[in-house]
Amino acid sequence: MELILIRHGLPEKVVARPDGPADPALSPEGHTQAAAAALWLKDRGIDRLYSSPMRRAIQTAEPLSQHLGLEIEIREGVAEFDRDHHTYVPVEEFTQEDFERVQSLMDDREGGGFPAFGKMVIAELNGIIDDNAGKRVAVACHGGVVNVWASHVMGLEPRVFFIPDYASVSRFMISRDGAKSLLSLNEMAPA
Repeated sequence: MELILIRHGLPEKVVARPDGPADPALSPEGHTQAAAAALWLKDRGIDRLYSSPMRRAIQTAEPLSQHLGLEIEIREGVAEFDRDHHTYVPVEEFTQEDFERVQSLMDDREGGGFPAFGKMVIAELNGIIDDNAGKRVAVACHGGVVNVWASHVMGLEPRVFFIPDYASVSRFMISRDGAKSLLSLNEMAPA
């Protein structure tokens, strides 16, 4: 089976939301990115479409859902590790502003639970694989999810080792005996 992970499009920045998690919507540019990715993927023979429960991922999946006539199936285990934070700053900006804090979060020095997040992502994606033998599925998710899964497939500890582009596609092949291989990382729809 083929597993296609789609990172969400560019979301809006949420500086501090006092009444709950930030969970931003896509920006206008993010909607354009999601539409381009959907056009690029619509003829790839995708059998099922999953998404993180976070708005930016669902909104990224919506154009593809419309093209394919597939329901978006929500999976909690592919939400981003920052899902409960009251602020959302695009990782590219956050990394430039406070790289040491980013490393601290990734290394779990702040008790952020990144190792537990990695286990959750791997379990969720393995469940999707088990439910879809011989199929091609797409999952709208997040940069942390893409990094954890790619690390897992390459035999590394779950960690962030690159920043996927917005609305990029990373593809993995899983054989019937469970062997996992990386087909591509960070592919972008042709401009």
